Amino acid sequence: MTELALLTATDALARIREGNLSAAEYRAACLARIAALEPEIRAFAHHDAARVGEAIEGRLGGMPVGVKDVLDTADLPSEYGSPIWQGHRPRADAAAVAGAKAAGAVVMGKTVTTEFATRRPGPTANPRHAGHTPGGSSSGSAAGVAAGFFPFAFGTQTAGSIIRPAAFCGVVGYKPSFGLIARMGMKLMSESLDTIGVMARSVADCALLAGAVAGRDLSHDEIAAPRIGLCRSSGAPVASPETLALLEQVAGRLSGAGAVVRDFVMPQAFLALETAQPLVMNVESARSLGWELAHHRDGISEGLRERLDWGASHSETAIAEAYGTFLRLQTAFPAALGDLDILITPAAPGEAPEGLGWTGDPAFNLAWTALHVPCVTVPGGTGPKGLPLGVQIIGRRGQDAAVLAWADWVAQRL
Repeated sequence: MTELALLTATDALARIREGNLSAAEYRAACLARIAALEPEIRAFAHHDAARVGEAIEGRLGGMPVGVKDVLDTADLPSEYGSPIWQGHRPRADAAAVAGAKAAGAVVMGKTVTTEFATRRPGPTANPRHAGHTPGGSSSGSAAGVAAGFFPFAFGTQTAGSIIRPAAFCGVVGYKPSFGLIARMGMKLMSESLDTIGVMARSVADCALLAGAVAGRDLSHDEIAAPRIGLCRSSGAPVASPETLALLEQVAGRLSGAGAVVRDFVMPQAFLALETAQPLVMNVESARSLGWELAHHRDGISEGLRERLDWGASHSETAIAEAYGTFLRLQTAFPAALGDLDILITPAAPGEAPEGLGWTGDPAFNLAWTALHVPCVTVPGGTGPKGLPLGVQIIGRRGQDAAVLAWADWVAQRL
């Protein structure tokens, strides 16, 4: 029975429409997976099988969903990965959670996040190998999807917190265009960067959940083979040999399938994001955690305090320059792509690092988050330790449906 839990939501819904499965049976299979595997995976910050209820009618059809514990929930604690907020019970659901419920989803629990979705990791292990990190900060969401606890889940990204853990766990991650999914009710860290997105076992499932909560139809029909820019330049110094080899293999497969693939080098001006993004992120995070710094400073990890203090130490001039860099390059990016439809880059430097103390390097993600463009990672292969490697598909802001369609085209050929 637990193998039913490995169906994608779109496949499960198709079986339900055909009368071969019920939503309750599918949820029961997911709950059985949780009971069997959660003691090792530890994807949940809060889960109570007895509180998993029934769904209302809607386009999500009773499908289970995981909710990252930086999104408020009225019926479950919202602790944001921090002891400062232990036992906190908001009065209302975050907009994304309320939207998912209104569309017929059933919340299975709150998934583990790193501290305030930025620093100290939680206890979650990678389902592909429990001795390795699942990535972060959306650790529990990525691990839960990979383990069959739910077909899709909410994540958030400020630098690489959706794309990287999805790649490490061998699932699909979708960071939408900035603002596509409403952030009301989220423990916001960076006003200019934080983006709510989703993780799933298929691109279609990502489109289904994100579209339902955003009030958009992100589904797609067949699409022509894309014009692809193979981008090695962003984050390249930290890429492992297996990642570079994967990129070449992917280029060969997609070219053989009819895509136009050519090398693409980001214009030199875009390298400024490597310094502007961390500055904006930490300046805004220091402001967002002003109450915690003033009243519970000792409850913030030393590593996070250092980054917040670093952000707060910058001059008004330096901060204004960083914001100016964001605006200038966000405006310039569509034209920089020329006649290309999408870029493809690695989703992460390599396989998931060993141990649970570090969630990995976001070098291949932070520039795209700062540019506010849609990104999708799909599984592309495995590394020397047998752990997943992902490739990242990037497009222009606002073209989410098309980027998802091209990501699905790529996924089907990998």
